[in-house]
Amino acid sequence: MKYILFIVVIYCLSACNNGTDSENNGIDSTLLPKYAGIPAPAIIPYTIIAQHPHDTSAYTQGLQVYKGKLYEGTGDYETSSLRICDWKTGTVEQKHIMGTNKIFGEGISILDDKLYQLTWENNIVYVYDIKNISKHSGTINWPNDGWGITNNGKELIISDGSANLYFVNPADFRILNTIAVVSNEGPVKLLNELEYIDGFVYANIYQTNDIVKIDPESGHVKGKMTFNNLLQPTDIVQQRTDVLNGIAYDSASKTMLITGKRWPKLFEVKL
Repeated sequence: MKYILFIVVIYCLSACNNGTDSENNGIDSTLLPKYAGIPAPAIIPYTIIAQHPHDTSAYTQGLQVYKGKLYEGTGDYETSSLRICDWKTGTVEQKHIMGTNKIFGEGISILDDKLYQLTWENNIVYVYDIKNISKHSGTINWPNDGWGITNNGKELIISDGSANLYFVNPADFRILNTIAVVSNEGPVKLLNELEYIDGFVYANIYQTNDIVKIDPESGHVKGKMTFNNLLQPTDIVQQRTDVLNGIAYDSASKTMLITGKRWPKLFEVKL
């Protein structure tokens, strides 16, 4: 009887050990997340080649270089605006105040001579003729929060603070495709300001100094840039200077422009 009991115990222990080995130390491989095999993002090297003045009243939400000028969308209630700036001098050449006590401006993108400006929680997209930003030429409904927006030459690409990027028909704002952005660590949420550069979407992660490079086909994060300590202590005004939030690309110089909400400086970056 003892001999039989001994055999049963040995068998059970063996079975348990075999099960553990075959299922990755007790973890069922079928339950492993899909992002487990995604490579870690590459660290993208960069060089800051210049600093330029930036208007500290600008609560920056969106940037785009168009025909040598910097277009900037700003937020905050009452003072949300759309601007055209000389990015090398910081001079604001034109400014249209579109904010009210209920309207909060967000990201901007220019496509086919139209400028699209998101709003945060209002579900409104303002559309401007690029030749006249003094007033919008129309509005379009957007069902989600508006955070960042860019385009790939055909479609608008929009973030809403989640891990999703939405590819949108600019004519009627119909969602054509949605991708979830993931890295080797899981979903990448709080995608904010966006810029499309050489076939990839670059996105600032809200309330961080990180900008990630996203494959628009797979949603995988391919690279990462971290911009710590850009501002000096003397650049920071308590209760006003806010987080990094502004990405633009100048195709003529092949440089990226980086700034933040109410930052006194705009940084020119060589990738």
